[in-house]
Amino acid sequence: MSGDLKYPDGIAEKILFDPIKEGADKLCILTAEATPSMASWLLKSYEELGVSDVTVKLIIGNTLNRGMDKGAHESFKELHGTRYSDKWGNFSCSYLTYPPALENNNYYIWMNGDTPVRAYKISGSFNQQYFLHDNKENVNETDAVLAYGIYTDAEKRTMYCTYSEVDEYVVFRSAEDDTREQMEADTENCVCLSLLTKNGEIGKRSGLNWGQRNKRNRNEAYIPLPSHIAKSGFFPLGKQHFLVVTDDYHALQLRVEQQNDKAITTPASNALLGEYFRNRLGLCNGAYVKKDDLLAYGRTDVTFYKIDEEQYYMDFSVEEK
Repeated sequence: MSGDLKYPDGIAEKILFDPIKEGADKLCILTAEATPSMASWLLKSYEELGVSDVTVKLIIGNTLNRGMDKGAHESFKELHGTRYSDKWGNFSCSYLTYPPALENNNYYIWMNGDTPVRAYKISGSFNQQYFLHDNKENVNETDAVLAYGIYTDAEKRTMYCTYSEVDEYVVFRSAEDDTREQMEADTENCVCLSLLTKNGEIGKRSGLNWGQRNKRNRNEAYIPLPSHIAKSGFFPLGKQHFLVVTDDYHALQLRVEQQNDKAITTPASNALLGEYFRNRLGLCNGAYVKKDDLLAYGRTDVTFYKIDEEQYYMDFSVEEK
């Protein structure tokens, strides 16, 4: 692993990173609840640290009782699929679909090949709030063979999140549908970000046109983030990921990055955000975005509504003419 990058110590380091240094190559997670932002953060962290040969297998156990948020489900499907497999190695996500339901115990089992070598049993679920926010829980190891037995027993009662018939076994709910009117009325819990520069023009090689440079993917883009909003605490910082569900029912994993936290990007690939906006504007992939394109579409900004610490709703809709 590269010495140039430092990730949070404590629980995250002990459970998610240290075993790799000792030769472990597969992490099996059995947890009551999980967020795709945490999975995205972990996979991106491995990529940035030069870890390319670790497999992560995630089982979410509370789907029998609570179902699954639609936006989170779509994001897990993308992470599970082949879209990022060339960079992020092997990741799979399964839902518990047959009883008994998972008790409120969360297991993290590290394997070396087919041999369980280290395991942890903790109270916290697989999310950034637990792993990255000064958690003081005393983490102790548990018997790796016993923990892996519990994991494999649960695995027999699961279904991959990408399985075509998974909606027959898991109830999917939509937080953005249920709360959209309420969110849009809550003007104190939203921010509007301009897609233009401070002088009111489109960035020629920044913002939506970040990739308009030599030898770059021309879809690369970011949403400019003013300093006062970055410092306000509305968005998570420190390279944490957050899930955004859009008004047209897409799911995007985003994070704040660049110097002075000035940009919101898609960490899996900076081009994903540019592809999304070009599609909304009716432009071809890689096209240069003009201010006139935004004016013709009907708006030059985008609004974010905060649902919780790891999920947001992004509105780029326009009123029908």
